[in-house]
Amino acid sequence: MYSEWASLSTQISANSCGAQCFSVLNKFPASAGREVVISVVKQLGTNLGITQNAEPSHLVKDEEVKWCMDVICFGLSLPLQEHETIKDCVNVYCEWLTALHPQPRISVPKPICEDANLYARQIINHFHNLFVPRQGESSDTIKRQAVLCHRVLRTLQQTAQISQQMDRQTWDTLLLFLLAINEILLAPPTVKDDVGDQLCERVISVLFEVWLLACVRCFPSPSLWKTLQESCAMWRHRVALVDQWNRVNLALTARLLEFSYGPDFTQLKIADEDSQLIPAGMSNDCVAQTWYRFLRMIGNPTALCSPHLISKSSHFVQWALTHEKGAETHQHPCLQMLPQIFLNAIKGISSQVDAFLGLSKTALISLTRSSANAAAPTTPTSGPPSSSSINSLPSIGTEVRTTLSVARPKCNSILHLFGEWLFEAAHIGGDTWLQNRKRQACEASKRPSSMIMENRKGSISLSQPNSLNDPSSLPPTLTIDKYESGRAEAIGTLCKIFCAKKTGEEILPVYLARFYMALQQCLKITESKECDETLASILLHSADLFRLDLDGINVLLPGYIAALEIVLPDKDLKLKTQATAFNRTDLRRSAINILLSIMVLPLHYHNLPIRNLTSDSNEKPLTFIQLKARLMNILMNALQVETDAQNTHMLLGGLLLCVQDAVTFEECELSGNEHLSGQTGQNHEDNLLSSACSERSASLVSGTVSFGGQTPAMSSRDTASAHEYPSLTISDDISVDFTHDFESIASYDNAHALFVRATYLVCHRLISSWKTDLNVSLAALELLSGLARLHIRETDSLVKIVEPSQNLTIISTDALECKRAVKWICDYICYQCSRPPPAHSKDLHSTIVAAFQCTAAWLMQHPYLLQDKDCLQTVLEVVELGISGTKSQSKNGDLPKFKDEKELKPASMRVRDAAENLLTIILEQVGYFPSECGPESISSLLNELALIKHCTHPTGDGSVGVCNTEQAISKFKYFVTENSTILALLEEPLGNDQDPQPTITLLIRGPFGRHAWTMQLRHLPRSKSGIKYHAVNPGRPIPLNDITQRPECEQKNFPEGVDKVQPCVADYSIPTIEQIREQYGASIIGDLEAMLENQSIHEKLAWAESDNSMDSLSHAQECIPPAVCHEFHAARLFLSHFGFLNFEIRNPQNPNESLGAPPQRPLIVLDTTASAFAADLENLDKLSARTHDTVYVFYVKAGQTSASQIIGNMAEDQTYDSHFANMLQTLGWPVQVADHSGWTGFVHNSWSLKNTTESTDRNQSNVSNELSYNGAQHVLYWADVSAEIAFVVPNAWNMRYNSDIDSCSLSSNISDQSTASNVWMRGEDTGPLKSKPRNLSLELDTGSRNKEPIPPTRRKGTVSKPVLLAQAPTKIFLVWLESFEDYLNFPVEDLLAYARTGEELHSMQMPKAADCHVIFVHSLQSGLLRVKLLGPSGRMSFATPLVDGMVLSRRIVGNLVRQTALNISRRRRLDNDNYQPPHVRRRLKVQDIVQKYKMDLTEAELLAHLFHRSI
Repeated sequence: MYSEWASLSTQISANSCGAQCFSVLNKFPASAGREVVISVVKQLGTNLGITQNAEPSHLVKDEEVKWCMDVICFGLSLPLQEHETIKDCVNVYCEWLTALHPQPRISVPKPICEDANLYARQIINHFHNLFVPRQGESSDTIKRQAVLCHRVLRTLQQTAQISQQMDRQTWDTLLLFLLAINEILLAPPTVKDDVGDQLCERVISVLFEVWLLACVRCFPSPSLWKTLQESCAMWRHRVALVDQWNRVNLALTARLLEFSYGPDFTQLKIADEDSQLIPAGMSNDCVAQTWYRFLRMIGNPTALCSPHLISKSSHFVQWALTHEKGAETHQHPCLQMLPQIFLNAIKGISSQVDAFLGLSKTALISLTRSSANAAAPTTPTSGPPSSSSINSLPSIGTEVRTTLSVARPKCNSILHLFGEWLFEAAHIGGDTWLQNRKRQACEASKRPSSMIMENRKGSISLSQPNSLNDPSSLPPTLTIDKYESGRAEAIGTLCKIFCAKKTGEEILPVYLARFYMALQQCLKITESKECDETLASILLHSADLFRLDLDGINVLLPGYIAALEIVLPDKDLKLKTQATAFNRTDLRRSAINILLSIMVLPLHYHNLPIRNLTSDSNEKPLTFIQLKARLMNILMNALQVETDAQNTHMLLGGLLLCVQDAVTFEECELSGNEHLSGQTGQNHEDNLLSSACSERSASLVSGTVSFGGQTPAMSSRDTASAHEYPSLTISDDISVDFTHDFESIASYDNAHALFVRATYLVCHRLISSWKTDLNVSLAALELLSGLARLHIRETDSLVKIVEPSQNLTIISTDALECKRAVKWICDYICYQCSRPPPAHSKDLHSTIVAAFQCTAAWLMQHPYLLQDKDCLQTVLEVVELGISGTKSQSKNGDLPKFKDEKELKPASMRVRDAAENLLTIILEQVGYFPSECGPESISSLLNELALIKHCTHPTGDGSVGVCNTEQAISKFKYFVTENSTILALLEEPLGNDQDPQPTITLLIRGPFGRHAWTMQLRHLPRSKSGIKYHAVNPGRPIPLNDITQRPECEQKNFPEGVDKVQPCVADYSIPTIEQIREQYGASIIGDLEAMLENQSIHEKLAWAESDNSMDSLSHAQECIPPAVCHEFHAARLFLSHFGFLNFEIRNPQNPNESLGAPPQRPLIVLDTTASAFAADLENLDKLSARTHDTVYVFYVKAGQTSASQIIGNMAEDQTYDSHFANMLQTLGWPVQVADHSGWTGFVHNSWSLKNTTESTDRNQSNVSNELSYNGAQHVLYWADVSAEIAFVVPNAWNMRYNSDIDSCSLSSNISDQSTASNVWMRGEDTGPLKSKPRNLSLELDTGSRNKEPIPPTRRKGTVSKPVLLAQAPTKIFLVWLESFEDYLNFPVEDLLAYARTGEELHSMQMPKAADCHVIFVHSLQSGLLRVKLLGPSGRMSFATPLVDGMVLSRRIVGNLVRQTALNISRRRRLDNDNYQPPHVRRRLKVQDIVQKYKMDLTEAELLAHLFHRSI
């Protein structure tokens, strides 16, 4: 930079050598000069005002002043024993230098005041004598010299700061003087506690601070800058030089960033005293010029790794020549600090890189702290930001995830500044560096050893190329491995620079090539398999490297995988002895981030080869698919040994990603392969072997899962054990080598093997290690739920199982794995419930609730599990445990305890609700979902009005006169049973049933939905009741008039010996007629006898009249069958037959009723004539039996930051990424809102019965664009047995709609319905079908029979009854980013106005931007998708399977996004103390209806009510 300018080094050398020649007293003997100095200086010192009042100087002529200055100059060179004299000399000169001040002291001679600059230059030059080291002085005298030097430095610095009259020549003299004293003190090798060691930091700091001041007052000439650079090169063996250099650089960088990038750029925070280094008047141009010159001041920091370069000065040569044993120059002990100095220099550069990237949110530690720390080689004295101390490997820690500044410069710009140094530093000790050193040594060996004259100051240095390049000649403390800390810092800084690449930013190929070469060198694994600092630094700072679209980055994939195999699978990470400390948990977390970004690469690129940067072309390159097994092993083993909760959470998300991707890949890519279709039989056998192999691998290999001689037979026996915990146990002591021995067994060539091992591993860890951690347990259960919903190819084949201990004959190949998973989840529930009372908490019960939901998912997806006797018993025992708190049989062989004998004490009401929900799913939904109504409803789509329209009145007029719900309700009778179920009974037969049987139609509204049934009372089954006789008169049979002869005999009522039996008290219990007559009186008995006589007479007359009549039996009148009865009291018959008319009073002390409804009759009659009854009934129907959620989808084009721009992207004339449209189609099924009976994303039109005939025509005529899913006409919908979710793509219509809702007052009907629908809803897995609501017909919709079951999810909470929501419903945004950096400016607050469901008006707090969960998806050039998650901080904020930073394949993005959104909502509900599950809310609503409309009837009135027909 200064090659065209002359250096002033010779002038500095001349001043240093001839400083003592300035005084004429040098011509006289030292004693004479000493006497003169003492006399003169003592007299001058008395006038300074130190001991007495200052007096004007008597020196009035120039000659007088010059003579005195000659004397003082000589006095400054006196031995240190003359301390007082030297001190007086210093005092005099310091006082005279005030002539440059605005107000000189009174003691300053007049000539000096008149020409201050001239005399000041002489004084400054004379001060050089004070700083010359004295040989052989004691430490005490050296300290005194240091004190005087400090005084002089302080005076010079103060004069430079306040003087307004210093000219350029004086400034140059001052700067040259500072360079000279630094040269004389710092250039020689460091000797502990000499004057150079004590003044080192001070003289350098004064030099730099005065130099900065000179840049403002009188900018130094290029020659001075060149001289400064050359001088600094001679001082590089001093720690203080690099420390002060870093200090000034950071101060200048802070000022540079302020005016270069504006106030919005992340501020570089430095210490206050460091910020004062920059003079206030320094202009922006001056700051930029000074900053760049200081940056280049010490040259290339990598020179610090070459001791022979640092020690080539004449001072080191002189030391080597005078050394007793003839040591080399590079063997001086002071050079042992070079590794630490190199580290400090690289840290300083790293700090500046952090500042340019905007990573300076935390205060940077000042890089110029106490010199005491610099003495110890292992204690760095400077460095970039760190959380605790400089030793903590700065950016190796939590700060690695700090958000970069949006306005940061491009990577090329930073690399232009620092790249050359960092690339060279990153190669230190690598193969390339060693080859270069060998080549240099070979070239140097061709020249003989010689004495080379240096240009610098004409000094000589000893050059011995052979020995200098020989590593064996270096002392042990200077071997190249000692510089590894600096190398690690350099490569880590490079990783940070390249990870700062913005979307669409181009990096020069030469930089990419050098970076990849450096990484490949640093990623080489040693034979010891240890993690060194370089490897740790790379992993800690390159978490984003594989998700930035860097050209050719995949060539590093094998190296990174090898590094991950070192760090992640080991429980106890092997670490080399390191001078820089770092957090192992953070290291593993960063490694997991890298793992999550490369997991999908093998299946994405498949057979594409990976080029090797250095290997021979003859070697066959690796393909991506060959790395899959290694990645799976890393993931499994890492999950096995991980102990940190957050890291485990990330690994679980990655595991589900891998299994899901493998399954989807096989379905999408391999289903049509000829290999699969042409070799079915062979593949079937292979799959079975793979399954068995996978099962064995799960017990032997899965990340050191099982141990202790476990065999496949034992694994199978586990599944038969219904009451014991699984025998497979975790052994954390198994070495990784043991795992590697079985890698051949654990095949990952198919999704089924991966599914088996994942299920095994997670179940093991869940019940052994994770059960006490809330977040990890929830993540594990979410993963198991996700695994349950996967359709593995092997499950399409059925295998016959012969297992006497099981009730199984035909079972799918993975049935044993599924059964084992359900068994373990049930065992997990049992363990959690059995924990002691102090352990029972909200978190514990949340895990139990989640486990019940997970069990439901497995049973819904694998209904055949309930065909197994043991599995069914295990599940029902757990349900019983959840509802009652205990099992009927705690152990095998115990007598069962019946329900009426048990005291109901569930773990909590939330657990009881979850168990009830699971029981209902088992009884009603497993194997039957979706119903004929489709997945959008688990309730019947028939209500009172629909049933009335299909019934036939006795008059044959159909449903004439019934046109609204109130009139239809009047035709029904309403009863409530169990205080939770409303029975609506219709006694009129439906139109499609002509059988004259007692028929009743039931509409049952309970906690779990609305169901319609039609019942008939039949005495014979339908197969036999169809035989009828149609003859009008079948005729009489011929009478048989034969009179049978009967023998006469006396009938005896008692045995003959009865009179012999002695009477007992019972014989006298029946009184005789005489006793009756005596008791009641003769008159009453007489009346009774008269009545009997009269009755006898009337009967005789009636018989006589009948015999004379034409209708008497003697006239042979024929029998005529009575008319068929069409009038039945069907409701009374139904209630009677089903036991609802039992009027026994219920016992409130009965344990069965302790948690149920209050004691009352089993049947309550509701008053349907009340005006609001129909509205309340409709509000009950508006309460869904499932949870519901809404996800709002936005598309953000590059650079968009306002809500209006983002919403405008959904206009019909806008273009967007085609992959965005494809993702939408995988989120859910497009449905028409007008025909939809499920959740639509809006309260007002959800869960209502639609008139499909009219709405279909209307919607078909109004065609919208492809992405018009704003909820006006279409919406994306998905549901399973427990949850619903709507995906809304808002546009301008949503704002208008929400404004209309806000401007009008809601009716009570809407209010009740919205309050009722405050149950947050969710669902979990993807379903391949789009279900259309069937028409309101009583005929079966056969077209819907081919629908596959959809997986379940549930949610439970407390049963408190708040009027309003305690917290706002979860707001989840899905955002597609064209430019990834736009997530920093995404306007969540403004977009909340477009994300309204109608529930917000009835919550106790409105949704806030800070409470929203945002899932950002960014499309990479490779076709993969990068995920970014933002959300509120909390214990349960983020759910799996998506993890922040994960890279996905497009084929699974919809599935994983949906599962994550549902799991986020589920966790939010689990964490809400006031949340009520859907069935609890419905139960409470039923109880509310009972309280408002119940009729208090006596038994007689109730029976009479049954005989009254409805209106």
